[in-house]
Amino acid sequence: MSEESKTYAYFLGCITPNRYPGIESATKKILKEFGIETEEMIGASCCPAPGVFGSFDMHTWLPVAARNLAIAEEMDLDIVVTCNGCYGSLQEADHLLRGNPKLKEETNKILGEFGREFKGTTKVNHSIVVLHDVIGLDRLKEKITKPMNDVNVAVHYGCHFLKPSEVRGHGSSETPYILEDLMQATGAKTPEYKDKLMCCGAGGGNRTADAVQSLEWMRQKLVSAIEAGCDCMVHPCAFCHLQLDRGQEEMEKAYGIFLNFPILFATQFLGLAMGMSEKEVGLDQQVTKMPDKLLK
Repeated sequence: MSEESKTYAYFLGCITPNRYPGIESATKKILKEFGIETEEMIGASCCPAPGVFGSFDMHTWLPVAARNLAIAEEMDLDIVVTCNGCYGSLQEADHLLRGNPKLKEETNKILGEFGREFKGTTKVNHSIVVLHDVIGLDRLKEKITKPMNDVNVAVHYGCHFLKPSEVRGHGSSETPYILEDLMQATGAKTPEYKDKLMCCGAGGGNRTADAVQSLEWMRQKLVSAIEAGCDCMVHPCAFCHLQLDRGQEEMEKAYGIFLNFPILFATQFLGLAMGMSEKEVGLDQQVTKMPDKLLK
């Protein structure tokens, strides 16, 4: 099968379908523009979240993640995700099971009770890596109908996309480049800003355990981007999106501060640059509102 006609098993995760369906819509629309199809993973569960489940109980986390991988294997498809947590959980589970025969045997014993088996035949891909490495920047540029030449984008990678770098395979976690490349393909500029590689504030259960600290970390990051002259923030993670978008509403309720700093998933921004409407990419469904320079 050629890359142009490739089909992926789309692992939706929890937040994308339940809170931000626009991320799914934008991602599917853009992939389809380049001949890439997606199929639903019927019966897939939570990934489960690596910073919570994986940290406390690996031997519960791993079979759940392996079950999701097995569903894609049964479909004979590689996986594509739109959440860094899902990416981290599924990719790390795959990495652990491929490299540890005993762990694979123990996990498959559990999966066997439900008629499934992890074989290690699927690959976990992040949607922005598919855009960057499979579709490629040259083909993306050909589809840009609304150049973003006057837009300054604060790129936010999120923790699980970058680390551990030896498993992710995107080069150094200190000098990432994929989001910069994608944004610059639209004509946008990607200024450096303080706290660029900082967590969104939600990771490791912090959003639930310590809302005050979580919102403060988010505030620091957004203010740094604003002070650097950025017009919006673009990221690759549904969970970061929830924190950075909905978190601004929570910050207003808690502290009376509403920054209204626009937050976009990478495919939402690319969709706008490709001539799609705000509604088509789901930006009309979120807390932060887009400035005219992104929509005109």
